[in-house]
Amino acid sequence: MFNDGRSRRVVFLAHCLLNQNAISDGTAVCPAAFREVLQILLDAEAGVVQLPCPELCCLGLDRGDIHGAERPVTVENTRIRRAMSASPARERLDALVEHTVRQVMEYHRHGFEILGIVGADRSPNCGVETTSDHNMEVPGKGLFMEALSRRLAKEGLTIPMVGLKRPEDAPKVTLLFNSAG
Repeated sequence: MFNDGRSRRVVFLAHCLLNQNAISDGTAVCPAAFREVLQILLDAEAGVVQLPCPELCCLGLDRGDIHGAERPVTVENTRIRRAMSASPARERLDALVEHTVRQVMEYHRHGFEILGIVGADRSPNCGVETTSDHNMEVPGKGLFMEALSRRLAKEGLTIPMVGLKRPEDAPKVTLLFNSAG
């Protein structure tokens, strides 16, 4: 099965790295996508699986407050983190994690190499190395990445993760190629 031209290598990528239009107001750093990340992945012949945007799916494009861009980013991100921790957003977040785990497990079951998961640092949901809490950027994972990590561990999978904040951080993606396997 799958004896065709596909590479059988995939990377799961935070939604906003492929679609800056989904990011919270006032935080986009480029007009469309992190072009540099895509180029690295294409050059490595890795398929790109776009993760769902937890905030868009659970809170909406305005994140539940049309004035969010008027606050400092980490203050707004902390507000978003709190909103994502409450019902019904938390239940929606849990469902997104389950959906993502099903995708990962399907690739894994068929012998695909899952090179890694790339998140968006400082994000209250998709941060990997840093997230926002207490009105500041702090070390640690966002709510979605933390829940996803726990769920994957429950399935016996450890998948390397890396976080990016700016397009210039794209070379960090190559770390996944060294740690996968």
